[in-house]
Amino acid sequence: MSPTDTRTDATPPSPARTAPGPAGETREQTVRRRWFTALVIVLLIGIPAGYLMISAEQSRSSGRDKEAESSASGLQESWPSKMKRRVFEVPIPAHSRDVAYFETSNWKSSRLYVRFTTTGAGLDAFLGDSGTSRSALAAGDVTVGDRDADVVGWTFPPDRHWSGTTHRQDRPRPTRDITVDLTDPAAPRVYVVSTATP
Repeated sequence: MSPTDTRTDATPPSPARTAPGPAGETREQTVRRRWFTALVIVLLIGIPAGYLMISAEQSRSSGRDKEAESSASGLQESWPSKMKRRVFEVPIPAHSRDVAYFETSNWKSSRLYVRFTTTGAGLDAFLGDSGTSRSALAAGDVTVGDRDADVVGWTFPPDRHWSGTTHRQDRPRPTRDITVDLTDPAAPRVYVVSTATP
């Protein structure tokens, strides 16, 4: 090679090629656009998937709560839901206390057991809203059967002043066995077994 020959065997490296972006877009803008697109895709997929997972877990938790309630071996010390009270037609008077309930269900029938303490006026309101009245209560009559009493651990000792009635209705409306402890007339305690049969 002559001293005047300026050619070299090495050629300068060409700049790295990238997939062309929109006209006039720099490499940095292309990378930023692709990251933004990927982020949008992740959010569009991830948020609904996360929502579905949360909803499924809440549904499972609700199912477990209902199962635990149904399998409990005694009364729940709280008010039954408004829906239960409506379905089983047990209109617990406002301001009642010591409210407790238990529900059972099988292929033949469903039962709601309810106990509460009210006032004399509350008892009259309950009986009236139930389609009966105080005059229908038979003195000394315990209408809750032994089997039902055993389910929830109720006892009806003979030294109390019991009165009771059974309010029957055509299916599918429930039949209710109502027994009232009138030992303290100002604070009667009411025991109800409402049986709904399809």
